[in-house]
Amino acid sequence: MATSEVNVKTAGVDPKTGEYRVVGEGQTFGSVTEKITQIVLTPHTPLGWFALFGIGGAGATMLLVAVTWLFLKGVGIWAITQPVAWGFAIINFVWWIGIGHAGTLISAILLLFKQSWRNSINRFAEAMTIFAVVCAGMFPLIHVGRPWLGYWLFPLPLTMDVWPQFRSPLLWDVFAVSTYATISVVFWYIGMVPDFGTLRDRAESKFAQYIYGMLSLGWRGSVRHWMRYETASLLLAGLATPLVLSVHTVISFDFAVAVLPGWHTTIFPPYFVAGAIYSGFAMVLTLAIPLRKFYGLEKLVTERHIDNMGKVMLATGFIVAYGYGLEAFMAWYSASHWEAFMFWNRMFGPMGWSYWVLITCNLAIPLTTLWVRKWRRNMTFMFLLSLVVNTGMWFERFVIVVTSLYRDFLPSSWGTYRATKWDYMTFVGTLGLFTALFLLFVRFLPMIPMNEIKLMLPSAKIKPKAAEAAD
Repeated sequence: MATSEVNVKTAGVDPKTGEYRVVGEGQTFGSVTEKITQIVLTPHTPLGWFALFGIGGAGATMLLVAVTWLFLKGVGIWAITQPVAWGFAIINFVWWIGIGHAGTLISAILLLFKQSWRNSINRFAEAMTIFAVVCAGMFPLIHVGRPWLGYWLFPLPLTMDVWPQFRSPLLWDVFAVSTYATISVVFWYIGMVPDFGTLRDRAESKFAQYIYGMLSLGWRGSVRHWMRYETASLLLAGLATPLVLSVHTVISFDFAVAVLPGWHTTIFPPYFVAGAIYSGFAMVLTLAIPLRKFYGLEKLVTERHIDNMGKVMLATGFIVAYGYGLEAFMAWYSASHWEAFMFWNRMFGPMGWSYWVLITCNLAIPLTTLWVRKWRRNMTFMFLLSLVVNTGMWFERFVIVVTSLYRDFLPSSWGTYRATKWDYMTFVGTLGLFTALFLLFVRFLPMIPMNEIKLMLPSAKIKPKAAEAAD
């Protein structure tokens, strides 16, 4: 085999470990800065960006129309009725919150564990978290039917003595999600401060210099600034880490504290958390793979990142599979005919098709393919797989909500559930809103942290000659 052919095949491989490098070869401090800042500071926005933004904007407009009609007519325009009093709103709320979990895990937990491969993907994973929380947060508000009274959920000293019911898990959601959103926004913003300083110094227009100068908070890159930046990052990571576990645990209590078969189970907290990380990493792949191709970031978001995210999905997928298995086991072991009927009906009832879509998308396809390293590093396959997993995780929430409600204790009250066009418009609208917000982030903010990438370059690890002599 010719030497040139060997070099091509091993160009991205570390000869010591045999693993693909976290950062591709040939990168320097200057090239990293130029590559990332050029995306933001270029005066020529790609036509593809405008096309995707137009699609996202159309979806956001659809959401606006659906929510406006909802406020005018009430929640009766949705398919919710008795006994299915919860529908798409709660399904979408749990799904969007779950998607946001991967950003916090990548940003906080992997930072504390000093996993350097997180550095190329943590910024847009954090942005994904914030925009997912924006989409999720609207559903409980519009689901209550009187969104203009939503402030009653907060413990305000009201003169009419209307206090929140602190024993309700729906109130716990308010505090959990608002705390999660606050920490995520602060963590995301603090991480961008050094990069805002770089954009301020490289911007040519006065307006851009002024905006990025304000956002950089007077950043000058001094030792004192870096010390405070790293201290703040570690403190925020320490605060955010428990939220990865607590937020979706609290959301699972919406179901687990009920007495309905299919909901009243103690496996829900860890099962929900694992499912959230599973779907969250799938969404990171959905975003990362097109971004690296569209903006030519293959040497910054490498095959190593895609491979590692596939491994995380494989691990969390097995935890989700364990949760599914335990649900079936407890339906049998409990000796409760209510639980047994619920599970049989979930699999073979009128809506049994949704359960098998869930099993196929969440277990059968991912857990049999993610073992193969070659497939984990195939960009097309991983992108399609991420779409499959997120579809399956949406159906998981659909199965939990709908198939546990539409046939309850009394056969005389059994019903069915068929979503209306307003349900679909609201859901598709949130996808459009998420897309539009994410594209604005990509265009005007640095999607990859420049300074953290530079710390991984070989030139950042070379000791000065004086230090080598001292050693």
